[in-house]
Amino acid sequence: MDIVAGVVIFLVSWWMVLFTLLPVGVRSQEEAGDDIEPGTERGAPVKPMLLKKMIGATIGATVITLLFHFAFEYNWVQLS
Repeated sequence: MDIVAGVVIFLVSWWMVLFTLLPVGVRSQEEAGDDIEPGTERGAPVKPMLLKKMIGATIGATVITLLFHFAFEYNWVQLS
């Protein structure tokens, strides 16, 4: 697998993992019992934990990219 394919696989898998992790552990203002800030949606998250989720997405995308690399390097999968 060349470097361009590796970067593309990493970026696509990073976004997929991030979108999968976004709803995990999120509580809305209404669920948390907090006062709903004027002008905000009551379903808006109190603490979205985006940094943790971005780190998790990076780890997940790295694992997925390595799996693709080894699959192509050791001929576990052949494209043609």
